[in-house]
Amino acid sequence: MTESASVHPTAVVEPGAKLGAGAVVGPQCWVGSEVELGERVVLVSHVAVAGRTSIGAGTRVYPFASLGHPPQDRKYRGEPSRLVIGREAVIREHVTMNPGTAGGGMETVVGDHNLFMAGCHVAHDCRIGDHVVLANHATLGGHVTIGDHVILGGLSAVHQFVRIGRHAMVGGMSGVEHDVVPFGLVLGERAHLAGLNLVGLRRHGFSRDDVARLGETYQILFRAGGALLDRVGEVEATYPGDPLVAEIVRFIRDPSGRGVLVPADGG
Repeated sequence: MTESASVHPTAVVEPGAKLGAGAVVGPQCWVGSEVELGERVVLVSHVAVAGRTSIGAGTRVYPFASLGHPPQDRKYRGEPSRLVIGREAVIREHVTMNPGTAGGGMETVVGDHNLFMAGCHVAHDCRIGDHVVLANHATLGGHVTIGDHVILGGLSAVHQFVRIGRHAMVGGMSGVEHDVVPFGLVLGERAHLAGLNLVGLRRHGFSRDDVARLGETYQILFRAGGALLDRVGEVEATYPGDPLVAEIVRFIRDPSGRGVLVPADGG
């Protein structure tokens, strides 16, 4: 027998909304007519889910989160864009997430197993990978791309169109205006690259040899003097075929238009 969804008497679920087996819509929640809640999704209480929003199985949403309401973008004209949230996420109090726009592919996409602490904001057309953590009040501008296993510290802010590569970490209260290479560590009010995310690499099982190669790659790429793209070629020659080094190289050669974040001293 399939477990049915549970809706509190004080909640409003508009006709047309789809609730998966075992979903729970708690007190004072509001679920719009085009929303899809996967199996075992829990809206704890006072959660508003609007628009063409889908939430993956096992995700838990805490009070006063606002998901799927129109983008905070003056260019938005009511186009039928979407917000797609993955499986097994934890979305804490007062988190806001907006759907996409015609200028950004019509979708905001959030991956699986992510944690959004209280007060975080995910703007229109963002794309977030898996196992990402946004600490309290971290904020993403529109069109931001976040790779897997990224951590953003509390009160950090990421400028529109910036990319943050896989396994990078952004320190608390950092303003990130440029792309962050995979495995990088970012610090500062006006953020600068401060080395590798060594703690994150070790926690996720990267070997000592992996970390050593990445460290040497960092030193070659970000030493003072010369052009970054010239040093990319040097890195490729030093570690031909290395998949982690190749990931950094691809990232740098595929610019977003925001430029790549570098150390404060240029090296």
